Amino acid sequence: MSVIKVENLTFSYPSSYDNIFESVNLQIDTDWKLGFIGRNGRGKTTFLNLLQGKYGYRGKIISSVRFDYFPYPVPDKSLLTEDILHEVCPAAEEWELMREFSYLEVDPEVLYRPFNTLSNGERTKVLLAALFLNEGHFLLIDEPTNHLDTQARELLSAYLRKKKSFILVSHDRNFLDGCVDHILSLNKANIEVQSGNFSSFMLNFERQQDFERKQNSRLQTDINRLQKTAKQTSGWADKVEASKIGAADKGYVGHKSAKMMKRAKVVEARQQKEIEQKSDLLKNTEIESPLKISPLSYRAERLVSFSSVVPVYGGKEVCKPVTFEINRGERIALEGKNGCGKSSLLKLLCGQRIDYLGTVSKGSNLIISYVPQDTSHLCGTLTEFAKQSGVDESLFKAILHKMGINKGQFDKNISEFSDGQKKKALIAKSLCESAHLYVWDEPLNFIDIYSRIQIENLLDEFQPTMIFVEHDKAFQSKIATRTIKI
Repeated sequence: MSVIKVENLTFSYPSSYDNIFESVNLQIDTDWKLGFIGRNGRGKTTFLNLLQGKYGYRGKIISSVRFDYFPYPVPDKSLLTEDILHEVCPAAEEWELMREFSYLEVDPEVLYRPFNTLSNGERTKVLLAALFLNEGHFLLIDEPTNHLDTQARELLSAYLRKKKSFILVSHDRNFLDGCVDHILSLNKANIEVQSGNFSSFMLNFERQQDFERKQNSRLQTDINRLQKTAKQTSGWADKVEASKIGAADKGYVGHKSAKMMKRAKVVEARQQKEIEQKSDLLKNTEIESPLKISPLSYRAERLVSFSSVVPVYGGKEVCKPVTFEINRGERIALEGKNGCGKSSLLKLLCGQRIDYLGTVSKGSNLIISYVPQDTSHLCGTLTEFAKQSGVDESLFKAILHKMGINKGQFDKNISEFSDGQKKKALIAKSLCESAHLYVWDEPLNFIDIYSRIQIENLLDEFQPTMIFVEHDKAFQSKIATRTIKI
């Protein structure tokens, strides 16, 4: 066991005037299983890159361990998986890889296949298995769940629970709860480390915020009262001082005036102290304003029906026939393994050209708002994107700001945004659209925990009719009124 020390770390990108980190001090035990959380764009990946020595910085990072990073870059994916994994962990024996594969339920045969024939989920599993075989290394794992279905996430969480010596960036609350014993939180005003899983961290965080809100309210009441008292006392002092003119005993009146002024200054000092105490509160509030949506009510009870629908790719049916209806007020979750056709069903619903068997029937004049899984097409400024999408620019940007994107980002090209910020742009667009049916395909990929909670609260309050695919179990269990397994 050793420690990783960060002392007075200060860093900003050359193109930015603002520091991403300023005088950060923390200490990490290398035996910890550390979950790393924070809003999108706040610097989690940057911090991992600083640990690896990729950027120059002021301050010190002291460590006796070597850092490995996931996702591990694989330049030539046509190579055999065996050859790639030998590069990742040159000292590992084949039997050790096979043992790790068994924990992750990976078919040993993938070792002898070209890496580019593996699914995204298989690639995640084999690379993590190989990285954990580098004895004495400390692993930096950056969002490993984005290509994993619900079952694969549960399996990987159980696998990580048996390991140690890692920092895990993830926004999946159930996943974190299953495998970490400490939380590293990148807050608005500071970075803090806390023992326990995400749920215990969040409970403490909410208690602290609740305490600070009550303290803030009390101090504001005191400040208002003291302001009134100071003004009143100062006014009295002025009146007493004015009464000296023509007074028989000017010394007595002057003494009384000075006493009143002294009292006014004491009140003002108390007021200033209360203001300073108030300024130290609520610096880390993450959800300040709720989100809103304006769903349309459809005239009929049934909006859509799928009857024996099977998407077909290359002449091959990808799942068994699917039959269900979407009725007004329902929030339906589609569940199933990757590749079983969930996204294809949503694309069919949105009118995209996909070969299929069966019948998809939609109500007449049905208005649909769609959030696709892919963000690679996004480019241009937010202003241009809002105009192209036909949504109100002011509302669109206000929603993004509420979801943690600061106004300094608004003039950037969206292609320069982080993956989470891009997904937020798609969700914000959908929230600006009044629709009968909201169709969301893995909307939470890359999106931070606090924004997930905001979106959950929004859907719970407004209850729009929707159908979605989402592998975040906490989100699905809170939002779905019905789950359909594919």
